[in-house]
Amino acid sequence: MTKKQSDKSSWPGVSRRGLFKGAAVAGGVAAGGLVSGVIPSPLTPRAASATDKPLKLGFQAHRTGIGAGYGRWYERTTKAAVKLINETGGIGGRPIDLIIEDDGTDPKRGAEVVEKFANQHKVDFVFGTLFSHVVIGSAPRAGELKMPYFVVSETPAVPNGQFSRYVFQAGTSDVRSQMTAIAKWVLDKLGKKVTMIYPDYAFGYAHRDYFGAAVKANGGTVSELIPIPPRESSFTKYFPRIPSDTELLYHVMVGPGVLTFVREMGEHFGNNRPQIFGFIDSLEGVNIASPGLEFLEGTHFWEGFPRYADGLPTRAADFYREKVGMAADGTYVDDPKDTAYASHMFGCWETLYCIKQTVEQSGYVDPTPKDKQAFIETLENTRWFNEGIEHPQGHKLFRGGTHQAHAEQYISQVTNQKLKVVHKTSIEDSLYEPEFDYTKQPL
Repeated sequence: MTKKQSDKSSWPGVSRRGLFKGAAVAGGVAAGGLVSGVIPSPLTPRAASATDKPLKLGFQAHRTGIGAGYGRWYERTTKAAVKLINETGGIGGRPIDLIIEDDGTDPKRGAEVVEKFANQHKVDFVFGTLFSHVVIGSAPRAGELKMPYFVVSETPAVPNGQFSRYVFQAGTSDVRSQMTAIAKWVLDKLGKKVTMIYPDYAFGYAHRDYFGAAVKANGGTVSELIPIPPRESSFTKYFPRIPSDTELLYHVMVGPGVLTFVREMGEHFGNNRPQIFGFIDSLEGVNIASPGLEFLEGTHFWEGFPRYADGLPTRAADFYREKVGMAADGTYVDDPKDTAYASHMFGCWETLYCIKQTVEQSGYVDPTPKDKQAFIETLENTRWFNEGIEHPQGHKLFRGGTHQAHAEQYISQVTNQKLKVVHKTSIEDSLYEPEFDYTKQPL
């Protein structure tokens, strides 16, 4: 494939006015746009399909392993979206038959799950994978099986061209676009001498590489890189590696040890700490007001979807929160001790509505080569998913060449042991020069 193929749907230099003029035009194609604060009714079923047999969707879940916390909320969100879609006419008049398999947050097992979906369950589409190393282990098998495969992940492996034309990242932004969007604000406001702490596997390497590049592009320097093994349970031995002249400590951690990590970081610094910016991954599913986290007051975090309702006070976001059972403070309505993985789980909801829209627009009926081709080409020619019930996080610009969505991002500050949004990026902030064009691949 030719590198640097230009995706003319979204040039990096396009103006914000131009972007949202495009979004307005796309409103008739991408259902669910907000107009004057009114939520349209995208839940009205489209014209019936040629069949009323269920549409089979395979949900690749992280029920066990290091991704189990995310997986619990991914499954909760997915079931809420499926319930709503089925209650409002299904997809083109067809109900969704949701089939769930646990991949154990394991790459090898992930590939086995994909094969099981294709050969045993004979599903129409597969979605759900979060952890980058599991995506990298699973997506190639989906391509070999010619199975449309939607990852609900931040992995840059999709837009980098590592997979096939059957793999999409339509409901979430990749790490590179997130880095690109937030870097200037972070470097200008918090400091330019940076130390990075990240997990020692694919997801962490993406942060290392792309934020590191963004630091340099914005006039900063990376003083130290500190990778953390994935099964580490104590982190005190790593903190002395942080240079004394560090102005900004950047951290992103994932898994069951995140609370320990943040508490030990606080014990190490005490009252004498640099500016700290973290991806909310380091505290996803964790109550900000937990004992030992007091030192985080005044620090900043990236959020994909604000945990607290006042960070995204739209009717669409409120509707989504109600359906998935997320209270205004980001906890589960039935259990205030269960904090949502808010910055990631919305991707399951939005991905399902991407599939719904594309099935209905393409006329997809059965997993035949012809119908799959129509589905894929229709999605590749979609440019906007507009903010609304189907897309509560906000407008999405979809690049058909890279199979990647771009969205607004949020920077929040810990204030009175809560997360308060202090900056919202634009979609154009997140754009970078595409390096790959999947549409050049044969189907």
